[in-house]
Amino acid sequence: MIRVVNVITDSNIGGAGLVLINFMRNTDATAFSHCVILPEGSMLAPRLRELGVELREMAGIAERSFSPRATGAFLRAFKELAPDVVHTHASLSARIAARLYGKCATVHTRHSVFDVRRALTVFPFRQILGAVNNSLSDIIVAISPAARDYLTVTGTSPAKIVTMMNGVEPVRTLTDAEKAEVRRRYAVGGDGLCCAIVARLEPYKGHEYVLEAAALLRELPVWFIIAGTGSIADGLEEKSRALGLKSCVFTGFVPEIWEIENIMDIQINASYGTEASSLSLLEGMSLGKPAVVSDFGGNPYLISHGENGLIVPGRNAAALAGAIRELSLDRGKYAYMSRRAREIYGEEFTAEIPVRKVEQIYRELAGRKKSAGKEWS
Repeated sequence: MIRVVNVITDSNIGGAGLVLINFMRNTDATAFSHCVILPEGSMLAPRLRELGVELREMAGIAERSFSPRATGAFLRAFKELAPDVVHTHASLSARIAARLYGKCATVHTRHSVFDVRRALTVFPFRQILGAVNNSLSDIIVAISPAARDYLTVTGTSPAKIVTMMNGVEPVRTLTDAEKAEVRRRYAVGGDGLCCAIVARLEPYKGHEYVLEAAALLRELPVWFIIAGTGSIADGLEEKSRALGLKSCVFTGFVPEIWEIENIMDIQINASYGTEASSLSLLEGMSLGKPAVVSDFGGNPYLISHGENGLIVPGRNAAALAGAIRELSLDRGKYAYMSRRAREIYGEEFTAEIPVRKVEQIYRELAGRKKSAGKEWS
């Protein structure tokens, strides 16, 4: 039995948390013993407990990558839990503690992609970032080629990186009656195409361009659902009112996001500042929902233009509106992309695919540990 301790510092349920939930739901419990260290009061805790996952809640680590106190707390936890592998999701403190512990391998997953600041690609910051990643992790999982490229250009050795896309479980298809009830509940009109963007309401997710695209499509019976919460929620609703949008619905936080994914016809991803491997896009694909996405980050590695969706330039409301108009008017093209979305999901993005790959990494690292006499340098 291989003992694995995952460390995640998110207090909410973001992409990294959903990846962890999917992993725990599909892991081989006969071969791996898992514990998750997470912040006190994290929204992830109830979801993981439902799966029977051993948890350890820790104070002072929420949304913090590094603190000396947290490093000490992680080190004490590792000495007690005796992991073969520590798998971190953003926590620098946990990676340092794993190295100080010295009796485990360390895996780190890079879940996000940002525009690379030039300063991070030249001396001395490239050398500093590279030294941190290269010395504190045995393997770094990049969940998109875009994440891999970010790591390598900022100094991480390509030999340390394993690239694998996210996977998700298929979303249950609602009946027509259930879909009608969801549309009624969210005040989405019974007629017309339904577009949805499922993302945190933050500037880099591109919601403002979605609203501007909606304004350019007034002549069509198209509804827009803005699902999520964030720092610019009030500003977006004010912009919607200023644009006179009557068919734009703000849902706030939606725990059953699969309901929104069921009633949407087209999924939108307009990110221009961070996007690696969108789980929502993958869930939409499992339902046969074509997507219109920006050309940023990992989006082009999930959506093949003309196959399971359309790719448009980022920060371009006119291009976004044009792609939505194209899919809304050409039903033959829409039907083809819907079929291809299901097919591509089944071939490349099921939940089991990345789980089996990560488990193989654990096996190889645990084997190296055994050969090295349980000591890591």
